[in-house]
Amino acid sequence: MHPIPAIDIIDGKCVRLTQGDYSQMKAYHADPLDAARQFADAGLQRLHLVDLDGARSGHIVNHRVLERIATFTNLIIDFGGGLKSDEDVRTAFDCGAAQITGGTVAIKNRDLFLGWLAIYGPERIILGADVKDGQIAISGWTENSQVELFHFLGDYIQHGVRTVICTDISRDGLLKGSAIDLYLDILKTFPDLKLIASGGVSGLEDLQQLQAAGCYGAIIGKAIYEGKIAVNELTAFL
Repeated sequence: MHPIPAIDIIDGKCVRLTQGDYSQMKAYHADPLDAARQFADAGLQRLHLVDLDGARSGHIVNHRVLERIATFTNLIIDFGGGLKSDEDVRTAFDCGAAQITGGTVAIKNRDLFLGWLAIYGPERIILGADVKDGQIAISGWTENSQVELFHFLGDYIQHGVRTVICTDISRDGLLKGSAIDLYLDILKTFPDLKLIASGGVSGLEDLQQLQAAGCYGAIIGKAIYEGKIAVNELTAFL
């Protein structure tokens, strides 16, 4: 299983939100590159980079932060937040993203997202499934799409999606454990899916459970920044 540290960006800073609430923001690094270098120096390979300004504004905003991290580390970066147009996606790839994650666009502009799959291939396009009460949340988690999670996943898997980041919003940022039962149900229904779990990781035991469940990866955010997991402990999963 791939341990994937997360960096969320607001105003160019590395921050964390609680349950996607912008009013519950805590900044950890004035320069996200400092955090990224710590991850790379520890031997980690991947990074989940989210442009929260972009998610809120509806277009890519912090692409220069992406560019700096891609330039000064060797991390494999998946980038999301505010990717709503072909130009946004080209900008993300031009600035060094290895993959991009699309969630809101997959709900609001299905044809556009399917076009990205066709152009760039399923290895570079990740489907973002942010879920609350069994339904997909969009627009920086501020809207409920009323689209049921398993229908959403099944539809896009039929159209070639291979990798999904699934975030349980109710657990995100609370350090109360992962939605292990949800991920087990997803993998039982879609056994060939590369499922990346996100939200609620509080310690190594959560990561061990996700690994045992068969998750392809696990995103870790606040648990790192609050000292619940040491960065060098994550290399045991590589």
